[in-house]
Amino acid sequence: MTKAIIKTEKLCKTFSSAGIQQHVLKNLDICLLEEDFTIIMGSSGSGKSTLLYAMSGMDKPTLGTIDFAGENLAKLNNDQLAVFRRNHCGFVFQQIYLLDNMSVLDNVLASGLLVNKNKREVEEKAKELLNQVGIGENAWSKFPTQLSGGEAQRVGIVRALINSPKLLFADEPTGALNSAASTSVLDVFTDVNRNGQSIVMVTHDMKTALRGNRILYLRDGVICGDLQLGTYSEKDNVERHKKLKNFLAEMGW
Repeated sequence: MTKAIIKTEKLCKTFSSAGIQQHVLKNLDICLLEEDFTIIMGSSGSGKSTLLYAMSGMDKPTLGTIDFAGENLAKLNNDQLAVFRRNHCGFVFQQIYLLDNMSVLDNVLASGLLVNKNKREVEEKAKELLNQVGIGENAWSKFPTQLSGGEAQRVGIVRALINSPKLLFADEPTGALNSAASTSVLDVFTDVNRNGQSIVMVTHDMKTALRGNRILYLRDGVICGDLQLGTYSEKDNVERHKKLKNFLAEMGW
């Protein structure tokens, strides 16, 4: 039986500005399962990124609990959360945060050595992962500015995977890429998910959402739709697209 990797109960997030409170997340009860590829969708301002940051420990909820692999993140202080994220979470963002003064390989090693001090082991794993995502040895000594957008994002995914995270978080990871680069990056996410990597991704893009097996639709801080698409298969893409399109139409997307 598949285990839950994240469970939230009565999760709330409120921001205050000039004495006015904005309730961004409202009493969310969510269960994410291991090895799922969960997509979070919704209109701008619906709370998608806020939810992602709360579940990953990047931001603290105002109320409620977040059980992440048996740890209640709401009870951890900032230092404890930093250690937890480093050991259990991987992050991929729309903005590709590679260090321009470090080579491709060194960017990955810098992240891996924060958890595993055995440089030989980390380097072997880094090279293996880079090869898996199509970044060959001829690119390892290059600097990020010498890469295409798609190549740089694939390096970013490797950096996120180097510490074997329990959950890979992605926030609009293809938002700044052209169609071809976007497809190459989505293929990497699909492949690592097929190998058992749990993923939760925020996107507004239908093409990206089709890669997930589950779609959560967020409106005004509340989950108002939950669609099971099943495991991604390119041969079923037409039917998946139709199913997702109908679902989003029902959600008023």
